[in-house]
Amino acid sequence: MTDPHPFIAGLPKAELHVHHVGSASPRIVAELAARHPDSKVPTDPEALADYFTFTDFAHFIEVYLSVVDLVRTPEDVRLLTFEVARDMARQNIRYAELTVTPYSSTKRNIPEVGFMEALEDARKAAEAELGVVLRWCFDIPGEAGLQAAEETARLAVERRPDGLVSFGLGGPEIGVERPQFKPYFDRAIAEGLHSVPHAGETTGPQTVWDALTALRAERIGHGTSSVQDPKLLEHLAEHRIALEVCPTSNIATRAVTDIERHPIREMVQAGVLVTVNSDDPPMFGTDLNNEYAVAARLLELDERGIADLAKNAVEASFLDPAGKRKLAEEIDTYTANWLRTPGR
Repeated sequence: MTDPHPFIAGLPKAELHVHHVGSASPRIVAELAARHPDSKVPTDPEALADYFTFTDFAHFIEVYLSVVDLVRTPEDVRLLTFEVARDMARQNIRYAELTVTPYSSTKRNIPEVGFMEALEDARKAAEAELGVVLRWCFDIPGEAGLQAAEETARLAVERRPDGLVSFGLGGPEIGVERPQFKPYFDRAIAEGLHSVPHAGETTGPQTVWDALTALRAERIGHGTSSVQDPKLLEHLAEHRIALEVCPTSNIATRAVTDIERHPIREMVQAGVLVTVNSDDPPMFGTDLNNEYAVAARLLELDERGIADLAKNAVEASFLDPAGKRKLAEEIDTYTANWLRTPGR
């Protein structure tokens, strides 16, 4: 393919690793910053490009948390969530599992009932008005420790919104051991939630093994260091445990030094179920369509290969079986019609 972007733009897609606050467009971040003038976040959308330039992963977390601090009321939550869905609709994202960190909001004194109602109101409106189906992953901010884990588990179980499907763990990996969060994951899993922790992004493959054994991970967020351990790759492939790969994010946070050295090739060659995602797209100057184009180039994919990559996300999602069949068929129909068009 000379230019995959036109095909990708119209391709129906699912996204599995994308953060709620991290998906706020510069327009929305600027609007939230204007609402809360005590913040150091720029109110000029153009100035945000410089603000979102990161020196390392720790600096990314610092900037990310400054944006989190802009979300202070249920009205902020509702605005952010619906506008994220609007941006997804423009990319033909049909289904997304949005990673939400409720602890970051409730500790800022957003009433938990109001927070859940705002999420659900935006979710229902997004499906009705935009055709985007949203589901939630409630994740623990690992840097906030076990208090945050306890609060996240409590909110997931006791205040569980209808759209909640999974339980995760984000934030820095260095110095934040995965096994300490086992009791909280056990509690969430017992309530029927799926386990989807981040692991192996800025640490080695042992972190991925810890996520698999201690947290019973069904998918792994990032997992870039998995390629350092052939037995781990074999295990992931055999058990169809998907990796949520975010190429541009890995470069922006310096988790991977060079896009040409991104381990997505080794993952695919090992037979691992790879999904492509945008993580915190406006912060990294990307979107899901661009991530597919990056992956298509690195993996040397044609239209059918890109469509298969899109179907990986459907397979690895927690969408119901009927929904999976419908979206997979939509991808196949779109691809067949594209390839039948003269001149393509």
